[in-house]
Amino acid sequence: METARHIDADLKINPRIVRDILVRFIRWEVERAGFKKAVVGISGGVDSALAAFLAVEAIGSNNVRGILLPYKTSSVDSRDDALTVVEKLSIPYELVDITPMADAYFAMMDSLDNVRRGNVLARLRMIVLYDLSARERALVIGTSNKTELLLGYGTIYGDMASAINPIGDLYKTQVWQLASFMGVPQKIVEKPPTADLWVGQTDEGELGISYPEVDRLLFHLVDERRSKEELIELGFSAELIERVEQMIVRSQFKRRMPLIGKISHRTINVDFRYPRDWNT
Repeated sequence: METARHIDADLKINPRIVRDILVRFIRWEVERAGFKKAVVGISGGVDSALAAFLAVEAIGSNNVRGILLPYKTSSVDSRDDALTVVEKLSIPYELVDITPMADAYFAMMDSLDNVRRGNVLARLRMIVLYDLSARERALVIGTSNKTELLLGYGTIYGDMASAINPIGDLYKTQVWQLASFMGVPQKIVEKPPTADLWVGQTDEGELGISYPEVDRLLFHLVDERRSKEELIELGFSAELIERVEQMIVRSQFKRRMPLIGKISHRTINVDFRYPRDWNT
């Protein structure tokens, strides 16, 4: 990796192999769903940039549309970085300012905190993405990485929503590696990660832990299924282990389809799973 960030040995990937797998994944899943095109919400961050780079390699620049969705408090640098991505990829794009939509709702509500406001912005962006995907007859490409999904650091039916997600099995530190390999501008790879939901917000500041540290813990906890005692032997504090475990548990509802009360022997998403049952 070309950045100065430390990447734990357990989290290092072979970027060439990972790229090839994910490119084939996008190409196959788009075609299998009966589509030829995709839309990607491009924020100016590394996750959406990588998703766009992968999509272009999979189905071609003419078939990928980038959507920029700023709010009035969004960083100008983020917008400029998003424009850099679409220009580098030579993809068609649209800029849709969600400020009027958001402010119309905010004016109806009293004293929304930053989290509620951020969730509203995330869901409004997804409204636009899915509407434009219908217009374009295209699939929405997801941009949430594995770290965010496990910690619940995202908005259900907002930035966590998508038709397919090519980067959802990559930890953030692995996203950095693959993004560097694929030619995502290094300025975007190296800048502090942020959802840009309010002025001065950063992912690591809000989480209270660095991505390299939490990725290392998640890898041993989730991928290797190590016990608490083993994790402590690896140098993690009991307090951090407990905190991360609780974040995973509390956000489980975000990672699954809505639960359906079971009264038949063929319940959707329990016994009846469409790809398996209908050979799609």
